Amino acid sequence: MVPDVEPRLKDLMLRAQAGDGGAWREVLTVLGARLKPYFIHRLGADQAGEAEDLVQETLLALHNRRATYDASQPFTAWVHAIARYKLIDHWRRRRIRRHIPLDDVAETLWTDAGSGADVSADLDRLLGALPERQEQLMRSVRIEGLSFAEAGRRLGMTEGAAKVSLHRALKALMQKVASRGD
Repeated sequence: MVPDVEPRLKDLMLRAQAGDGGAWREVLTVLGARLKPYFIHRLGADQAGEAEDLVQETLLALHNRRATYDASQPFTAWVHAIARYKLIDHWRRRRIRRHIPLDDVAETLWTDAGSGADVSADLDRLLGALPERQEQLMRSVRIEGLSFAEAGRRLGMTEGAAKVSLHRALKALMQKVASRGD
């Protein structure tokens, strides 16, 4: 993304959270224009209809979750995470397994390289506070994108046990972050 997009979109989002409907419409318009190429690049040009559906799903998710945006965090990273999860959900629904080299997506990352290192360090620190098995499960399902069944097999657990364990890990992480005020 263009370097000045983050401050502009973040400002618009903060205004939207304060009740500015025009700012919210502008956020959705700008993001809609940027999300379509993001999805087409990953799905293929012949899947433009699917890409448009994913844009709409992502914008709807953003609309529904806009109150959860934390102003102390980069806005475009938050949007990218939601878009990425919508894409992964799409692939899972269609049982598509894609491996995308990091070099192919480096130019689409919406935050600068310095903040990515900070986020990675924070993530490692937070996950390191979990019991080892929950940390491995969290990395397998939430970072690598494995299904609960696949992650469970990898860790010698049933799919149901993996779901319960991941739910408990997420709950523990949320409590940890809330207690620190992050």
